[in-house]
Amino acid sequence: MSHALITGAAKGIGKAIALELALRGYDLLLVDIDEQGLQSAKQELQHVGGIQVDYLAADLSLSQTPAEIFAWSEPWHNDLEILVNDAAFGLNGAFEKLPLEEQLNMINVNIKAVVALSHYFIPVFRKRTKGYILNIGSNAGYQPVPYLNIYAASKAFIISFTRSMRYELRSSGIVVSCVSPGSTDTNFVDRAGMGRHIRKTAERYNMAPKAVAVIAVNALLNNKPERITGFRTRLGVFLSWLAPKSWSEKFGAGIFGKEL
Repeated sequence: MSHALITGAAKGIGKAIALELALRGYDLLLVDIDEQGLQSAKQELQHVGGIQVDYLAADLSLSQTPAEIFAWSEPWHNDLEILVNDAAFGLNGAFEKLPLEEQLNMINVNIKAVVALSHYFIPVFRKRTKGYILNIGSNAGYQPVPYLNIYAASKAFIISFTRSMRYELRSSGIVVSCVSPGSTDTNFVDRAGMGRHIRKTAERYNMAPKAVAVIAVNALLNNKPERITGFRTRLGVFLSWLAPKSWSEKFGAGIFGKEL
């Protein structure tokens, strides 16, 4: 049985992707900082039947964690087929006022962990001459977003990193894809400390994590380089490409800076 390793798997999009992969017959290696959430996810996912679920509680903001994940997963390396880099978080606020340590932790989780895990597991996939890496971006990565500054920049990195890595690995048998959701029904808004106005706006346009997961897994297994989920999200990204950057900046600031 082939294995898939998913970070950020205790809830939200990561958990939904884990479920989608379980339904397609993959054994699961779940990683998240939330051990209680992992225990709950394991119990739920095992109901699919016929699959094995193992998990590791780990903090990806710590520089040593990717190496620890790689070492923990070693017994399954011969059967490991998929790496999903989903773990990420955002912070809503003015750059100069948000705690520097939290912002650096965001960079560690959203960027450094993705780079490190990809670097560790590419040789594993090369040895098998087959593998899949799915990175989760965001519609925020396609435009400047004041007051969601570091998060948006981190997702811009992920989108660019994925495309470049995909090209470098094009003849290796390793597929690299990026899926960029828009507003999704997860705890992202709560974790980012967003206000009531943003919550209400998000609730109007939220996609279900399951819908995002189906798009993401289909894109990965069908060797698609990049997907933006949902018509409204794709339209918003397209309009941001057309509009002057100053307009995108004002638009983003109007949403994410309104209640600061």
